[in-house]
Amino acid sequence: MAPDPDRLAELGLTSYEAKVYLALVRREVSSAADVSRLAGIPRQRIYDVLASLVQRGLASERPGKPTRYAAVSPAFAIERLVIARREELDRIERSGKELIDQLEPEFAAGRKERDPLDYIEVLRDRAAINERFVELQAGIQEEILVFTKPPYATPAQENVEGLVVTRRFRARSVYEYSALDDPAFAAGVRRFVEEGEEARFVEELPLKLVIIDEAIVMFGMEDPVAGRSDLTLAVVEHHALAALLKIAFEAVWAQGVTIDELEARRAPAAAR
Repeated sequence: MAPDPDRLAELGLTSYEAKVYLALVRREVSSAADVSRLAGIPRQRIYDVLASLVQRGLASERPGKPTRYAAVSPAFAIERLVIARREELDRIERSGKELIDQLEPEFAAGRKERDPLDYIEVLRDRAAINERFVELQAGIQEEILVFTKPPYATPAQENVEGLVVTRRFRARSVYEYSALDDPAFAAGVRRFVEEGEEARFVEELPLKLVIIDEAIVMFGMEDPVAGRSDLTLAVVEHHALAALLKIAFEAVWAQGVTIDELEARRAPAAAR
């Protein structure tokens, strides 16, 4: 079975060098032309390749015209290549350790640095908004307060995760009167109330808002140009802001009516 030049290449030889060395091994001495033919190397490259092997100590020149070349013994050649490879790997390992020593302090310092606004997150994609809201709900410890205002990322009748939260924690929501205009949405709201949500209704809400554990707020920012067609929300982890917005929530909550009171008001109008 003929030796594979790729195995010599693994020890650091180029493809041409490996082929030329194997060609030299098969004869005691060879001219450059002979080596070119035996190795399948272009004549314009053969002298450079032979010179490289001689310089690396893997071949020798024999005087005469034309100059002839001979391979050193495979035992010596392979050992020389292995030693050179080992020295190269040792050099790489030393360089790697130096880089570790240089980078570790910067890495440690970087862990202490924070972007001054990294507690603020802006979301515009509807799927990303839904995903982030699910994450926020999963982290609730005690309470969630919500201003539910269209456009809805997830309609009440489809909000399965919200029902789970309502059963486990105190949940209070304020809706606009228009929430009951859609029978499907109204049924979803009624189900939330049955599951334990405290709900109030007002004619109009100023914005979409979620307050979690007086620590995290999520609020809608209506595009002044696009209006409600664009759903943009910000998530802010800030206790003082959450406390301030909770005061606003309580003020709106106090003005609201229950679902039964709102439906009672609407009954006479519907009858007419």
